[in-house]
Amino acid sequence: MPSSLLLSTDAVAPRERLPQWRDWIWRHFGGLESDFYGDTGFDGRLCAAHAGDVILTRLEGGRHRVLRSPQLARRDDGAWLKIVAPWQGSATVHQDGREASAREGGWIIYDTTAGYEIDNPEATEHLIVMCPKAQMAERGVHLPPLMARRVGGGSGISRVALDTMRATYRELPTMSDTAARGAGELIMQLVRLSLLELSGQETAVTQKLALRDRIRDHVARHLRDPQLSIEHIARALNCSKRLLHGAFAQDDLTLASYIQQQRLQACIDELRRGLPASRSITDVALSWGFGNPSHFSRLFREHTGMSPSEFRRAQQRG
Repeated sequence: MPSSLLLSTDAVAPRERLPQWRDWIWRHFGGLESDFYGDTGFDGRLCAAHAGDVILTRLEGGRHRVLRSPQLARRDDGAWLKIVAPWQGSATVHQDGREASAREGGWIIYDTTAGYEIDNPEATEHLIVMCPKAQMAERGVHLPPLMARRVGGGSGISRVALDTMRATYRELPTMSDTAARGAGELIMQLVRLSLLELSGQETAVTQKLALRDRIRDHVARHLRDPQLSIEHIARALNCSKRLLHGAFAQDDLTLASYIQQQRLQACIDELRRGLPASRSITDVALSWGFGNPSHFSRLFREHTGMSPSEFRRAQQRG
């Protein structure tokens, strides 16, 4: 399971909650001042986890503002593209003379290397997603004019990105580290595609990449289902099998091989972490959608050079 952080004012004395929340926000988000519109009371909860290089935080609290000065932004070594996606309440981002607002069903992106202010004028429940700026900048997106913009979330690729960010946050507690890293990479790719669409650069290529990412997301969420198949995916995504195969046409793996590889890697990860003595290797294979133990063993040996039993013993010795 990916590492996580949980902070709540429930266990803090009422008179200490405002300063405690300020300290938590300052430390978790790397130098962020908090203001409470003059309120003297506050309740809040913050739960964060990593999906590879991406950090996802669920923030619940009363009305508040946060501010990062340009001077502090320049001094900080961290460089992130930050997304606020409200579940409840609203958020307004101010940065570089631009202003963008969003409520449930929308999301806004901004840059932590420049000063910014975010207004949350009512009780909020937000998903905050932080993507490493360097990795996003390497992917061909011209970032500055797209910051402090409402990307969307109601339809199209921005909706796929929003759904994926929310689903990843919900499912992180049940994910292996390998699956979490893959989910983080998927989020960054979908954010990139959303920004490309926002900047008017959507092409047939980006549409194909978007479909491939939707397929990968569906596979990740249904990997344990033994009924997962190309036909199953085509029905779920409401597209033809030809389009599904086309989305993987330039990859080294076919879609069927990709599903098989993801299941095999999940089994390897579980065996590497160690199993209770009562848990059999067959149980592991079946739990990840393999219906034929002999087929699973052959694939496992081809991939690792060892049988599943030999691999398990080697992990126990190590």
